[in-house]
Order: sequence, then structure tokens, then C-alpha cells
Amino acid sequence: MDNESNRKYVKEWIRSWACKEGSLNDTQDILKWVKTIERNLQVEISECSIESSNFWFYDDYNGEIANRKRSFFSIKGIRRFDNNILISEQPIIFQPEIGYLGIIGKKINGVFNFLMQAKVEPGNINYVQISPTIQATKSNFTRVHGGRLPLYFEYFEHASKYNIIYDQIQSEQSSRFLKKRNRNIILVVEEDVPVFDNYKWMTLGQIKELMKYDNLINMDTRTVIAGLPFSGFALDQDDLTYIESEFRNVFFYNSIFKTENISELPQIYKSINDYKMFQNDRIVEIPLYELLNWNIDEFGITCKETADFEVRYYKIFIDGREVKEWKQPLFKALGHAVFGLIITNINDCMKILVKIKSEIGTFDRMELAPSIQWESTHKREQDDWVEAVFRRQLEKKENIILDVMLSEEGGRFYHEQNRNVVMFIEWDMLKSLPEGYIWVNYSTLNLLVQINNCLNIQLRNLLSTLEM
Repeated sequence: MDNESNRKYVKEWIRSWACKEGSLNDTQDILKWVKTIERNLQVEISECSIESSNFWFYDDYNGEIANRKRSFFSIKGIRRFDNNILISEQPIIFQPEIGYLGIIGKKINGVFNFLMQAKVEPGNINYVQISPTIQATKSNFTRVHGGRLPLYFEYFEHASKYNIIYDQIQSEQSSRFLKKRNRNIILVVEEDVPVFDNYKWMTLGQIKELMKYDNLINMDTRTVIAGLPFSGFALDQDDLTYIESEFRNVFFYNSIFKTENISELPQIYKSINDYKMFQNDRIVEIPLYELLNWNIDEFGITCKETADFEVRYYKIFIDGREVKEWKQPLFKALGHAVFGLIITNINDCMKILVKIKSEIGTFDRMELAPSIQWESTHKREQDDWVEAVFRRQLEKKENIILDVMLSEEGGRFYHEQNRNVVMFIEWDMLKSLPEGYIWVNYSTLNLLVQINNCLNIQLRNLLSTLEM
């Protein structure tokens, strides 16, 4: 798009963000719609033995869990070393293919809307969650399973026919996947788009409102919405006057539209590149049977000690799908993680605290993460200074802007819901930061999300929840 189109769309997204009740579908009607789908859904999910599956099996020669077609994904072992010292090991999902997470946008009744899907996933804690227009693995759209193409796939297959707002390959959960990425893409169309069953148009404001409900907006929607570009465009004073009038939080407005995003990049990249250059860590793929602290049997993989997850096999029946019944492994969460975003105001501008974080499956060793990223096994005594301040304020329930349970991806994870918190902390309390933490403007993060493998999925998801 040229700059004039960019300028126009920024105003449209702000108008859509401010429209919380919708221009086509009422928010309460959307909530009733999801409840109706849930009531009419027939779902049966139970743990089972892999020996009862004729598709998935444990390959004891190669030491991996795979399927007969060697498609979709497999589960292998991985170890992480630091200075040649083993520091962690676990099973991990290998899914090197890149799938689509795509949303179609269109101006309807004068307001920009997004076409969203009420999608059923076997691992969803409430079965139905609001998902992108298309959520498809490469195995889906190449029809490895022999089924139909995903609905609306043709729009993304021929994306150059439309206005491409955002198109970037982004990481998934690096504590569960090895270097897994998906293509996050938003298209704007002007033509009429058919609305199939289980799809509805929603404004950005409605999507943001629905994020306040536990486990309603799925992870894939959150990561795509986080990619909407707002900053860095040549907006004239009339544009800025209108946009500022829609913001209740002037500090947030300043953080997007009154800051130089380029100025913070050297500090950020120095921290990232120092780690990549000088930190002597490495990962090694191994057969599952070489894992020292994990047991493998016909029902899954469990840790001999405390862990954040285990692997289990499930028998799944979902009525209404092309393939109604199947078996597959899922990573089952053992507790809840906490992902926290700390914000403050410095010189009339909202600042966001991020940190440099490396995980066992990170694509390029290191990404920017939220202020707080605690797995369920994280203990109080492991807190650094920032985490201790966050924990103290969380326990007192002080200055909490958002506190909601949100699910992770239900196609690979079983009932994984994590606590997402946005918290205001006075800057004076966090003037002195431990190594790896950085205060940044929203505009800087909005620029970096347009580049692959800079922001991890937990940070992108939390950014998507912020309110104007």
C-alpha cells in the first residue's frame, strides 16, 4: 500500500477499535451465538492408549511419536546445554511446516470489521473459541488428510489481489514447539464476502472487549491482531486530532503516535545480539528414550519430577467436522502459567517493560518477551527484583488493568489456560532494572512486530489486549 492508503487505514482501525458494540453484529448477540454453538455441540474427549490408534504410533527405533503418513507433527526429545552443561531436557513438538493464521477485513456500515470464526479445537477448555478467518496448517491446505480446502483459503492463496495490511511469519510457543512458526496475515477486501456458518463480522473494539472473557478469544486471533500497524506513518494534524479524541488514555496515545520508534532499536538489538554472540548455549535433538527424567508408556510421556506439562493420547469425537473421530497426542498442561505486562508513564508517555528471553525451542535463540513469563513451576524464591514487585502488587490486587485466563492453541495443547495480567507500576519503583529488561514505547514494539522473530507469542498476545 502507498502512504495515503496507510494513513487512511490507521484512522479506520482506530474507529473500529472505538466501536465496542459493533456496526453489524451486536456484542451481546455474539456472546449468545457462541453459547448456542457450544450447547448444540457434541464433543467427547477421553484419554486413551496409543496402541488403540491405527494412525499414531511410538517409533521405538527412532525414538519419536509420529503418524503413518509422517505428516502434521511429531514429538521427539530435546536437550539444552549451557557451556556444555546440561540444564534442561524435555519432549518437544516438531512441526517445521508454516501454516496460515489469517483474517479478512472489510469496511461495513462505515466501520472496519474482521471476519471471525467460532472454531472448535479438541484441546480447548471450553471447546469453542473465536478464531481467525483461517487457521490452517500446511497439511490442511495441501489436503494431506484428504479433506476439503479450508473455507476462505482462496483469499489468502491469491492475497496479492487484495490490500495486504500485515504479512509476517511469527513464532509459536517456544517451550513446547521447536522453532515453530506460522504466517500471520491480514487482508482488506472491498468485494462482498460470503459469511458461512460459524463466522461473524466483528469490529476491533468488539474483539478487544471479548478478550476480557476467560478463554473466549483464542491465541491465534490475539497474535494476528497484535500485528495491526499503527505507528510510523505520515499522519497530518487532522488525522492526529481525530485519533487523539478517541483515546481515553493520552499516555497510550503518545506512546503510539508521539514517539520515535527507531530511537530505541539500537539498545534493543544490542541486548539481543550480545546474547546471540557471547552466550554459549545450544540445543541437541535426541530420541525420546534418551530422556533421563521422563517415562514413556502407551498412555504418553510423564516427567519423573515436577514439570509444566505431560504428553497424553486422546480419543476425540467432534460432531459436525469432516473427520468426526480420531486419536492424537496432546501436550497437557499441569498448572497455569502467568504472563504479565508491566506499564508505566514516563514524561507523559506510556512505557512497556519487556525483557530478552531465550527458550529451548526459540527459532533464533532469543526474542523479546513480556515483563513476566512464569511457567507453572516457577517459585517465589526464583523471583528477581522486577518479579518480586509484580508479585507483591498482584497479591494486593493493586493497579491491575487486566487479569484474565486465556487459552493456548487447542490443536496441540489440552486445556492449557494461562493467567494474563496487565499492571501499572510507578516508574520510581523500577528505576533500577536487572540485566535484560528494557522500557520501550508501544510504537517500537509495533514496528518490531512487523519483523519476524522479534516478539515472542506471549508478548504479542498481551499487546493485543491493550485498551485505548
